[in-house]
Amino acid sequence: MTDPIDPPQPPAQDQPAPVQPGAGRLDEPARQAFGRTAPDPGPGTGSDAVPASGAPAPGFDERGRVKSGRISAVWVGLIGTAVFVILLIVFIAQNSHKASLHFLGWHGQFSLALTILLSAVVGMVLVAIPGSVRIAQLRRALRKNGPGRS
Repeated sequence: MTDPIDPPQPPAQDQPAPVQPGAGRLDEPARQAFGRTAPDPGPGTGSDAVPASGAPAPGFDERGRVKSGRISAVWVGLIGTAVFVILLIVFIAQNSHKASLHFLGWHGQFSLALTILLSAVVGMVLVAIPGSVRIAQLRRALRKNGPGRS
């Protein structure tokens, strides 16, 4: 019984050897090491991000960068919130001793961290109320005088 796969035959003397794709070429790390090419800038930054037609490829903006979406914004927000909570825990742990408070005839002993956090929340509410009223005024004015209105 003979082997169904024939072994490769050496090329004839008068014919050039067939060239295999990629044969005799340096791979990417070797070309970079010998300075024959610039390092690959990474996905989404080369010519694959903006085709020859001029329109960006799906998922890329006009500059060839990956578009950011809602999920990435939520992820950044979650990371920021986690860092904030960790800093808040450290703040509370470092300021857990009692502080004496006196305000308009009222007095008491509270945790210093709780006192500072409560005053910060009250300050945010005092800023948010007039800001929200102003935003509502601007939206109402835009609806009244916006495009499409005479």
